Parts: sequence; structure tokens; C-alpha cells
Amino acid sequence: MSAQGVIPLSPSLDHVGPIARNLADVTLLFRAIADGDGVPPEDFLQSWNAPPKLQVGVPSGFFYDDLDTEVEGAVKSALRAMNSIAADIRQITLPIDNDRTVQAAESYAFHAATVAKSPELYQPETLRRILTGEKISAEDYRKKRLELDAARREIRAIFDTVDVIVTPATPIPATTIAELQTHPEQLRPRELLLLRNTRPFNVWGLPAISLPCGFTRAGLPIGLQIAGAPGREDWLLHFAHACERSLALSHPIRTSSV
Repeated sequence: MSAQGVIPLSPSLDHVGPIARNLADVTLLFRAIADGDGVPPEDFLQSWNAPPKLQVGVPSGFFYDDLDTEVEGAVKSALRAMNSIAADIRQITLPIDNDRTVQAAESYAFHAATVAKSPELYQPETLRRILTGEKISAEDYRKKRLELDAARREIRAIFDTVDVIVTPATPIPATTIAELQTHPEQLRPRELLLLRNTRPFNVWGLPAISLPCGFTRAGLPIGLQIAGAPGREDWLLHFAHACERSLALSHPIRTSSV
């Protein structure tokens, strides 16, 4: 899916995808904006009644570490429900690297001229993050970019044994604005925690989707993340739709009146 027209954070890592109410709408949007780089999407809406039985990988550690109890319970229930739609569910190990050199260097390279001329145009926290890439050398960037390529090759090998990977979308529910207004020092730590499980799949360049698998007592949706092999958006959407039907959530999704 092309990122043309998107103001970059990091061209090596930036990816585009739709947000919609359900899998049917996601698929319609995907078909409308897909640029043909991957496997051409088949007519999902006609073939969803018979999704393929796929091999499911569940990573050990990291993605399942320190989960909120409500998140953990909802995800475990979703995994149990998958037994009826998956060919097999097995434990896998994924290599995690939290290095941000490529992101920082590419972000600074794009924004450097504007930052130098008009730093006041940026919010202070955004400006601080951009400036973290200022002192990264070309050699350090080149080395980390090669490591990124190697990591992507390594993760693709995982799909020799599984078809999709399943994790919680976030380890904790969404934080309220009121809570962060009272404790602003918690903004960045909470942000990093909320991004923890989705970031690796973005870095690896894998197609991924998050769909509700339950709700907290406060009524907030709990997300289930499903990732697939590069170019296999068709399998990913098939399986996500099967999960959506299997979970059959009855809790109403709250929408804005706007």
C-alpha cells in the first residue's frame, strides 16, 4: 500500500492502512487503496463464508508480558475461540529489537531544514523527538539500516511454519485524558507501553490488523492484533473476519455524535 502523500516520520518504517467499524468495511477500503505491490486481493466479500484454516503462532514473552488482567482475560478467551477456526495454534519466538536509530535519523533528515528555520512550528515534545536524530552519523544509520533489512528477512522465515501471528494489540486499556492531565509525567511512559505490541510489526513491515476481542468493565474495547506475511493481506483479512464472527461481540461500539 503506497505511502505517497504521507508526511513521513521515517520512510523505512512508515505504513498506511484503513480504520473502519468492521472487517467488511476494512476490506472495502483496502481494495480501494491497495496499490498492487502485494498479492492482488481476491473478492473477499464473496468468499468469506469459507475462510482457510491457518497455522496460528502465539509469541512467547514480550507481547504477553505484564498484561492488564482484563486484557489478558479477553485475549485468552479469543485464543480459545480460535481453536474452531485455526488448523493449529503453536508457541513461537520472535526476535525483538527496540532500537530507534533508523526512525530518529530519517525523521531528522526530513524535518531538519524546517526545524532549523522555524522550530516554533513544532510542539515541544515533537521537536524533542525529532532532534534525537541530529547527531546520528551516516555510518551508524547505514549499519542500523542493514540490520533492519536482516531483521525483516529473519522474521519472514517465521512464516515458513505459521500463517498468522496473534498478540494483544495493547498490554493495557486506553488511558483516560483526565488521568494524564492529573499526572502529565505519565504521558510518555503510557504511550510507549500502548505502542509496545504494535511497533515491532510495523518495523518488520508486516501487514497487521487489530480488532476488538472484548471490553473492559469501563466499556473500552480490548484489541486483538493479528499479523501476516508480507503480501498476504488476503489470508490476514480472511482470518480476521473468521475471528470477528467467532467472537460475535454484542457490546455496542460507542460512536461520536459528530
